[in-house]
Amino acid sequence: MALAPKPLSLSSLSPFPTTHPFQNPNPNPRPLLLFPKFHSPKLPTIIICKSTPIQTQTPTPPISTPEPDGSGPSAPTRGDIFLQRHQSAAASSTVLAPIKKKKKNKNEEKALKPSSSTAPSCYGCGAPLHTSESDSPGYVEPEVYNLKKKHKQLRTVLCGRCRLLSHGHMITAVGGNGGYPGGKQFVTAEELREKLSHLRHENALIVKLVDIVDFNGSFLARIRDLAGANPIILVITKVDLLPKGTDFNCVGDWVVEATMKKKLNVLSVHLTSSKSLVGITGVISEIQREKKGRDIYILGSANVGKSAFINALLKMLSYKDPVAAAARKYKPIQSAVPGTTLGPIQIEAFLGGGKLFDTPGVHLHHRQAAVVHSEDLPVLAPRSRLRGQSFPNPQLDNSIVDKIRTNGLAGFTIFWGGLVRIDFIKVLPETSFTFYGPKALQLHVVPTEEADEFYRKEVGILLTPPTDIQKAESWMGLESKRELQLEYQDIDRPACDVAISGLGWISVEPFSKSLRSSEPSAVDATGEIALTVHVPKPVEIFIRSPLPVGNVGAEWYEYRDLTEMEQEVRPKWYF
Repeated sequence: MALAPKPLSLSSLSPFPTTHPFQNPNPNPRPLLLFPKFHSPKLPTIIICKSTPIQTQTPTPPISTPEPDGSGPSAPTRGDIFLQRHQSAAASSTVLAPIKKKKKNKNEEKALKPSSSTAPSCYGCGAPLHTSESDSPGYVEPEVYNLKKKHKQLRTVLCGRCRLLSHGHMITAVGGNGGYPGGKQFVTAEELREKLSHLRHENALIVKLVDIVDFNGSFLARIRDLAGANPIILVITKVDLLPKGTDFNCVGDWVVEATMKKKLNVLSVHLTSSKSLVGITGVISEIQREKKGRDIYILGSANVGKSAFINALLKMLSYKDPVAAAARKYKPIQSAVPGTTLGPIQIEAFLGGGKLFDTPGVHLHHRQAAVVHSEDLPVLAPRSRLRGQSFPNPQLDNSIVDKIRTNGLAGFTIFWGGLVRIDFIKVLPETSFTFYGPKALQLHVVPTEEADEFYRKEVGILLTPPTDIQKAESWMGLESKRELQLEYQDIDRPACDVAISGLGWISVEPFSKSLRSSEPSAVDATGEIALTVHVPKPVEIFIRSPLPVGNVGAEWYEYRDLTEMEQEVRPKWYF
């Protein structure tokens, strides 16, 4: 016999105006419309509603005498129904949380991605256009700005700073980089790098540029932080500056070997020259084959030649692509000053979809360009083919050279302009050092005991850059010193290169053929060379395998034997 339920008060049965102790087993918060509407103020008669309890996710304990009408002790209470609802909501929120987070991340990435809906910017440098501060990047005269805005032509406007840069003025706009004076400190190097942070979340194709003259200094050691897992087309620029007679088969293999050590997702390697357009067609073919509807981002360190490369790219594309031909009219500005490009510049370069973006150069504090005066920056950029300067040079004839020719360079110091000092501690009489870098940096040799006094007197005068006394007074000097122990195991090939970030490199040949005074059999095949190199404090020094340049490079360069697996994953190179 079923127990009679206890009557409940009206307040506990809200929102129904009845005294019936109905227990609703349905977890739906909306009540079942099983009650008649009452228009009388009198209390209605009790109606017993028969229903079948709905099974929930939480199993109920077995009962011996179930009640078909659910009004017995086995029926779920209002507390049970509330708990079931709470557990269901908690479970659904747990399932939906990662989905909501993923949608949120996609929205944030979409907001970071440059698009045509962003504020108008200068097509030369990417800085946002404004009319407030005349000495900052992006400034446009109010009359010009209003006129262009009225005709919806703001995307064809060149800011005042870019006009000056196009006429050869060195106007810096990046703060926190060594000795950059003058100009408006518009943005920091960290802020420029942050503008590229969204790339690692994009499905993009990265075209990464590296300067062959400053291969180690411009390679970007933390490239994976920017590119993520996106595929990379590696473009080596300025190969036209390599010494005459260089075998590019050897150079291409050398670059691929160095790239393999970086463990990047490199599709291919291209040796190019934006000036002579060598290799640009191969890059275009690779981009067209691999872009697959993705946007293309040109990435590289400051002054690696991104703007020049884009101009060369557009020039080659314009022969067959009318979109690229139209884009050439509003191409990025080229300049020797680091920080020319201050924001992503969108370029409509492809007829079949996919946009091309010129990105701000990644500023590296360890390069020479970050420490010299802005007016001296053009000195660091080689403009013609490199010609190695060797020491000792048998063709020179003076008292110091005669002494070096007899006893070698041990005990002497060579100054490479005012930027590098090399003290020779232990060398063979036949050891030769060949300097590859800008022609404006002259070599001066003095005895090591006189080097400090010589530098103090001649910096800014004979040793340049810095190029004058005023700049020399604020010059930080050669504060960083590194002692090098260079081992060699083959006297018939260079031992290594000593690369100075942002400047060039020095090839170390332990037993030069032009200086040999004895047969190779009389010389130890292995040994050590000791040097001390002085540079400005933030500048880095790299020790690397020798780059095969010049007529003799192909004679001593050795191709490494590859395994089948290495041949499969090794990127191909093109020239």
